[in-house]
Amino acid sequence: MDCFVGYGEVELTDDLSGVAFPMAVMYPTSTPGKIEAVERFSMEVSINSEPKEGTFPLVIISHGTGGSHLLYRTLAHHLASNGFIVGMPEHPFNNRNNNTLAGTVDNLMNRPRHIRTAIDWFFASPRFMNVLKADAVALIGHSMGGYTALAVAGGAPTSFPNESPDGQPHQLSVATDPRVKALVLLAPASAWFKNAGALSGVDLPILMIVGDKDEHTPLIHAQFILDGVSDRTKIQYRIVENAGHYSFLSPFPEAMKSPSFPPSQDPAGFHRESFHRELNSEVLDFLMRQVHA
Repeated sequence: MDCFVGYGEVELTDDLSGVAFPMAVMYPTSTPGKIEAVERFSMEVSINSEPKEGTFPLVIISHGTGGSHLLYRTLAHHLASNGFIVGMPEHPFNNRNNNTLAGTVDNLMNRPRHIRTAIDWFFASPRFMNVLKADAVALIGHSMGGYTALAVAGGAPTSFPNESPDGQPHQLSVATDPRVKALVLLAPASAWFKNAGALSGVDLPILMIVGDKDEHTPLIHAQFILDGVSDRTKIQYRIVENAGHYSFLSPFPEAMKSPSFPPSQDPAGFHRESFHRELNSEVLDFLMRQVHA
């Protein structure tokens, strides 16, 4: 489709907790963009322009634990330029600035609700409600975002003993969303779904891409998903040779690359920029078939 890309930032509110959190939005527009500084990154976007006429699928991206919504900006930009509206919420208390709920039941419960809040916002937004394609929502989740996507899509997680004050595991009832029609899982964290039947409620197309040198979510996490979903044939699965856990994050500017900043680092010999050109195309192709057709 090759559209220009609009960009905006909004504030969402979790109705249950009353906590506000930011979401970045990229979307197709007819207004040419220019290079803009967004935090420490540069993107060619048209700030707060009107959406392009038409109807477009919605994609929500869920970041990893202690991460940031902007760490998937290149993928979001590619999708927006090809006819998708993309929301990137930053999960409160599980992000780069405040990670106090990492490793807690509260975090496991909150994250799926944030995604529902984001989807609800788009369908109630005067700017976007009339350009959204009905029944065409997809989720992209990296690492803990993979947990989040699976939970929203019908997974039944069980917490680890150390995540609860009583030191006991608990089966959790999380906010699922039947509007979600497809998942993209990038190096997903899935150990909360290892119990029998935990993923039997997940029955939709999945693109799952993992790295063979992932130090945080090794291949057993992918195996839990392959063995647990109701129909394994709906999973398109690929292992990326020599990719690490952080290889799925958008390439960082040279000034931010340092061994002291692990998210900017990859296994020796891995070229993140080249990989992301492949990743962008693979994700786009999958989503075009699942929610854009």
